[in-house]
Amino acid sequence: MQNVMIVDDEEDIVSLMSETLSLWGYNPVCAKDGEEALDRFQETPIDLVITDLKLPKMDGVELLYRIKDIDEEAEVIVFTGYPEVNSAIGAMKNGAFDYLTKPVDLSELKLKVERGLEKKNLGKSVKTLKGLNWAMVVSIPLWLGLGILLAYVLKM
Repeated sequence: MQNVMIVDDEEDIVSLMSETLSLWGYNPVCAKDGEEALDRFQETPIDLVITDLKLPKMDGVELLYRIKDIDEEAEVIVFTGYPEVNSAIGAMKNGAFDYLTKPVDLSELKLKVERGLEKKNLGKSVKTLKGLNWAMVVSIPLWLGLGILLAYVLKM
């Protein structure tokens, strides 16, 4: 089950998103402000973060920067009220995966959560393949060398 963090100081929004994500098969991890979100992000493996831009203690943009400092491949979706869409677009230019506007359309939320998690999973797959490629690059010459040495020893 994938962990999706929801960060907002409005309990109604957190509750609705949390229940909805649970119904979709995700494990919601909730935080009411940026500092709490950062603590939870460091304690729990989080697959996707959904955060409001306007938060007490630390705003959503600062949270985005701090999360990216911890895990540059973290996927973050920001949401905001309609008048602040430019702030959300600015957050995307600084590393957010996507944005939503309030009130959040649940079908749009589902689509963006799925896409964000797919992107995260593709990144993990690419890392694994790169690791396997390097293992092959290193091991093939080693095995060839051992084969040549074994052939030489058997001829003697």
